[in-house]
Amino acid sequence: MDDATHATLPAHLDVDALRKHLDGRWRHVREDVREKAGSTVLPDPDAGSIEDYRAKITEALRELGATGTPAIGFSKEHGGGGDVGGSAVAFEMLGYSDLSLMVKAGVQWGLFGGAVQALGTQRHHEQYLPRIMSGELLGCFAMTESGRGSDVQSLGTTLTYDAETQQIVVHTPTHDARKDYIGGAARDATHAVVFGQLITGAPGEQAQGRGVHAVLVRLRDDDGNPLPGITISDCGPKAGLNGVDNGRIVFDHVAVPREALLDRYGQVAEDGAYSTLIASETRRFFTMLGALVRGRISVAGSAGSAAKKALAIAIRHGDKRTQFTRPGSNDEMIVLDYLAHQRRLLPSLAKTYALHFAQGELVATMHDVQSAAEVDDARQRELESRAAGIKAVATWHATDTIQTCREACGGAGYMAENQLPQLKADSDVFTTFEGDNTVLLQLVAKGLLTEYRDHFGDLDTLGTVRFVADQFVGTVIERTAARGLLSRLARVGAGKNGAVLDRAWQVNLFEDRERHVVDAAARRLRRAAGASPNRAFDLFNAVQPHLLEAARVHVERVVLEAFIAGIDTCEDDASRRLLERLCDLYVLSEIEQHRGWFLEHGRLTPTQSKAVTNAVDELCAQLRPFAVRLVDAFGIPPEWLTAPIARR
Repeated sequence: MDDATHATLPAHLDVDALRKHLDGRWRHVREDVREKAGSTVLPDPDAGSIEDYRAKITEALRELGATGTPAIGFSKEHGGGGDVGGSAVAFEMLGYSDLSLMVKAGVQWGLFGGAVQALGTQRHHEQYLPRIMSGELLGCFAMTESGRGSDVQSLGTTLTYDAETQQIVVHTPTHDARKDYIGGAARDATHAVVFGQLITGAPGEQAQGRGVHAVLVRLRDDDGNPLPGITISDCGPKAGLNGVDNGRIVFDHVAVPREALLDRYGQVAEDGAYSTLIASETRRFFTMLGALVRGRISVAGSAGSAAKKALAIAIRHGDKRTQFTRPGSNDEMIVLDYLAHQRRLLPSLAKTYALHFAQGELVATMHDVQSAAEVDDARQRELESRAAGIKAVATWHATDTIQTCREACGGAGYMAENQLPQLKADSDVFTTFEGDNTVLLQLVAKGLLTEYRDHFGDLDTLGTVRFVADQFVGTVIERTAARGLLSRLARVGAGKNGAVLDRAWQVNLFEDRERHVVDAAARRLRRAAGASPNRAFDLFNAVQPHLLEAARVHVERVVLEAFIAGIDTCEDDASRRLLERLCDLYVLSEIEQHRGWFLEHGRLTPTQSKAVTNAVDELCAQLRPFAVRLVDAFGIPPEWLTAPIARR
C-alpha cells in the first residue's frame, strides 16, 4: 500500500478519548444512560412464559419512565427536556439493552407520545403528555393494517364525524382494515392513536374524505377490559421481541369526542366544516408523516447499537479464543490473528463506525429542523429522504453483522447466554419495522429524481444530459456536513487517482458511481413520458431495480462523507489516525464488494481491483491490534453486555 498520505498508526489508543469523540454532541445523554443502566434490570426472555416476559418488560418500562430519561424529547412546557436530538440518542443507547424494552419504549414515548405531541394541539398536550412521559398512561400507535403495510395513504379505517352527536365514529369496515401488529395493544395499552380516513362535511355539503388523520381512542377500562365496540386479539409468539405485546384491534362504530382528533394539520368544526392551512391532501399527509420521522431515525440508531453489541461480543471472543497450532510451534493461534477471521469482522466494524457518524449527522439535522421556529418544507423533505436511506442501510447492515458475529463465535455464538441468538431474533424485524427497506429506498430514489428534474429540467439533448451528469453530484454535496472538507480533498488529491488509499480518489469514485446510476435511471424513465398508462407503468416497473441501486449508492456516498466529516472534527491525534484507517477499510471493502460494477463501467482497472483487495488485507492486519479497543470505545454499559465470551 502507498502510505504517503497516511500517518503511521499510533502505538497506543486512548479509548476514553475516542469514546468521547464518538459520543459527540449528545455526550451528556449517553453518559446519563450509562449511569442509569445499572438501575434497569434486563428481563430474561428464557425465564418463564411469554406473559411473564411481557410483565417484566412493562415493569422495566415503568422503571425507565421513573428515571426521567424518556421525557427528554418532549416540550419543556409540559415537563420535558425540549431536546429532540437527545431523545433519539437515548433510544439509540437503549439498543444496547433488551431490544424488547427498546421497542416498548419506542412505542410508548416515540410513536404514541410523539404522535400526540407532533399531531396534537395545546389541549392534547396538557391533558396527556405529563402522564405519557411518566408512564402512567400507556398507549400504542395504531397505523398498520392487515391489508396495508407501507401504503399508509390508502388506510381503510374510517373516522366519520357526526355533527348531531359531536362525535367521530371510528370503524373497521373490512378485514383488511383491521389494525395489525400494534405494539402494546395486546396487553398494556389503555389508549391508542388511531390513523384512518377522516370523513366530514359542512352543513349543506356532502360529507367527503379528507385524507388520513389521527384520533385518540381509549381502548380499555380501568380494569383492563376492552371497551364496547373494541375487539383486541393477541398476535401471539413471534420470532423475536416477545416482550412486546403486539396485538390486533377491530373497531365497530366506536364513538369518540370531536376533541379526540389530533388536529394540528386539519380541524373539524362543531357543524362538520373542515379547515386546514395545507390545502393539498397529499402535501398535508406527508407533512403529518414527516412530523413522525423521529421513530424511523431511532430505529436506525438502535440497529447500529445492536450491530456494535454483536461486534463487541465477537471481537472480544476472537481475541482470546485459540484454535490450531502455528507450524513449528506448540502454541495455538488466537482466532482473530487469522486473516480470514479479520476479514469477517473488521470490515463490518469499519462500516459500523461509518454508520455511527452518518447517524449522528442525521440526528443533528433532525434536531435542527424540528427545533426551528417555522417548518422548512425543503429541509423536512430532505430529512425524510435521508432518514429513509440511513434506516434501510443501517438495519440491513445490523442483520448481516449479527449473523456474521454469530457464526464467528462458533457454537458459543449459538448459546443463549452469549446474547447473540436473542440479538439476532430481536433485530431481524428492523428491516421491515418503521417502513420496509425496499420501499424506503424507492422513496430515496424518488427524491433523487425529483431533485434531478427540478435542477435541470428536460433531458432532450445529449448536451443537456452531459451538463446534468457534470453538475448533479455537486448539488447534492452542498447539503452534506463534509462540503468544505471535500473541496480541500479535491485539491490535495489532484494527480493521485492511482492510489487506492487516496481519499480524493475514493470520494470521486463514489460520486461518479452515483452520478452515473442516477443519470441512467432518469434517462430510462424518460421513455415513459409519452407512453400510455399501462405502458408507462411497465417501463417504470422495469426500472425499479435500477432505482433501488441509485438510492443505495447515494446513501453509501452520504455515509462516506459523514465519516470524513467525523474524522475532520476529531481532536485526539491517535483516534484520528485510527479513524482514517477505518475509513479506508470501509471504502475499499465497499468497492471490493461491488467491484463488478466498477470494472464493467471502466471505473476500476484490473490492476486497481487487485490493489483494492491487497489493501483490504493489509488494513485488516494493521487494525487487528486495536480491534478490542475499537469496540470498547462504543461505551456499551457493562450491565447490558452479559455474554460470558465477551468478558475481559
